[in-house]
Amino acid sequence: MDWDPDTQAMLKVAAGDKQAFAWLFDRHHASVARFAYRFVGDAARAEELTQDIFVKLYRHARSYKPTAKFKTFLFRVATNHCLNEMRRGEYRVARLTEEAPVEDDAGAVQMPGPDGDRPDQALSGRELEAAVGLALKDLSDRERAAFTMCRFEGMAYRDIADALEASEAAVKSLIHRATLAVARRLEALQAGTVPARSRA
Repeated sequence: MDWDPDTQAMLKVAAGDKQAFAWLFDRHHASVARFAYRFVGDAARAEELTQDIFVKLYRHARSYKPTAKFKTFLFRVATNHCLNEMRRGEYRVARLTEEAPVEDDAGAVQMPGPDGDRPDQALSGRELEAAVGLALKDLSDRERAAFTMCRFEGMAYRDIADALEASEAAVKSLIHRATLAVARRLEALQAGTVPARSRA
């Protein structure tokens, strides 16, 4: 069977190829770190989680079965690890403010508001990042995970469903609720009714 390069690399890791693991780490480290950051809101903690996720991936490589895209598998591992850490209470979502790492052109700026408009159009840069970060803080862990994979990682609903071990309908519902919550936050910020940095 023809596997994609990620899956081929992971199969090599399963066979003990450390260079293949280094290649996968370089290729996906930033995505996993961004994902973890959306959970904990702290770059140092996100890096710790990212290291843990890749260690877990390496340790369990021998049991890897390519039943889904590698990225889907990786984000299933990342999601489970982040959710477990959140449940243990070791991490709390910190302030996701203008101190957030600079992102590339993420999907967050493309969100329509409840009325189909673009509440983010008047916002940009750090102000927008802070508003989105605060909105993410208010989401449930599963909403945050689904929204992050969809909007920031560009993953398809089916792949997110596999990563979250949920149905596509459930994922659509999670993303819909999260999108509305983020859009409301952006609208409130734009209207000047919620200060960007004051919500605890």
